[in-house]
Amino acid sequence: MTNQVRTFARLALWALPIWAAMLFAGTLTHQPDAQTAFPDFAKYVTTSEFLWSHLVNSIAGAAIGSIGVVGLMLYLQDSRAAGRALVGMVATVAGNTLTSSIFGVAAFAQPAMGHEFLAGQQNALDFYNQVYGIPLFGTAIVSLLLFIVGGIYAGIAITASGRFPRWTGWVYAISTLCFVLSNFLLPVGQTPFSALLFIATVVVAWSANRQDRKIAVPAES
Repeated sequence: MTNQVRTFARLALWALPIWAAMLFAGTLTHQPDAQTAFPDFAKYVTTSEFLWSHLVNSIAGAAIGSIGVVGLMLYLQDSRAAGRALVGMVATVAGNTLTSSIFGVAAFAQPAMGHEFLAGQQNALDFYNQVYGIPLFGTAIVSLLLFIVGGIYAGIAITASGRFPRWTGWVYAISTLCFVLSNFLLPVGQTPFSALLFIATVVVAWSANRQDRKIAVPAES
């Protein structure tokens, strides 16, 4: 690995805590259930806060997180955890890409549904149910499974590499798994788990920058 690539990888690791912070920010509020409280849902999704949270924290955050796991894969490519880091990167990037399509629907379609309802269109819920049908639900399930697989493998790679404190890898894996499960079991749980992910990734990025000079860089052929 050339010095330029290694420098990129080391700096790209800082994208991971930025991504975790954006996940945290995106969980501070939760939209009302469209099936049981559509008027409240309509008011919530037509706010600027909702739109910008999805555009910045969710969609841009997914892109930043993907850069971070690419950096992790590159940083660990000459370590004993290279294979696991590669699997974690591929699964996370694929998961983030598919998830971004779901966030795109939320960012652009849900405000339109809300505005239609507030303007007196009472069939807005029917439109919502058509949009959030089996194809979108299936895409969401696949994306979340990939997100979990990516988080677990990336976490194992961090732990097994010997380049970071071992606990950071376990926290990374557990936090990403529980972040997804909390969405179905207890949505407020996403906030503390994203905070734990932030702490772990800050330590990972800081450790890489502190220790990088001690790691021998193969000479460029």
